[in-house]
Amino acid sequence: MSTTATPAPALAAQLVVPSAELLLGYADQLVKTAPADTFARMPMKDVNSAAFNIGHLAIYGDRICSMLGREDLVTPLPFSADLFKAGAPCLDQPGLYPEKDVLVATFFERQRRAIDAMRGATEHALLAENPATGRFKEMFPTVGGAVAFLLSGHVAMHLGQVSAWRRVMGLGSVG
Repeated sequence: MSTTATPAPALAAQLVVPSAELLLGYADQLVKTAPADTFARMPMKDVNSAAFNIGHLAIYGDRICSMLGREDLVTPLPFSADLFKAGAPCLDQPGLYPEKDVLVATFFERQRRAIDAMRGATEHALLAENPATGRFKEMFPTVGGAVAFLLSGHVAMHLGQVSAWRRVMGLGSVG
């Protein structure tokens, strides 16, 4: 066994990136057979649509890149983040949300960039104070902690909602 310590940024990437990549595969399974014409439908009260969940996740890739000091990876969204920000209601209004293809492509593109930014994160960036305010900053005082959650737990929570949405919509689980 090697006694050479792994540098903190490399260790952080080794711990977070495999889960983030696994979740991308799960997301692909969840969305690829979801019909575009029902992607934004709420089948019942308090069951957020797949469109809302994927759109919500799509807005975080750029935030992760920014938190890690990689503003060079940030590009304008092809839709309004206000539709999907934390606390925004999921609405069952035809035409309100962007098309499935736009949401899905944006999520995957931004999430892959955020994962790449995590791979190259510096110790300085990871140990920096979380720029958020309130409860999120209290739970995750450092950028590294916040990014680890945003790349794994946050994605898993919302993909679980997409899985529940699929079942209520009669699409079943994914294998």
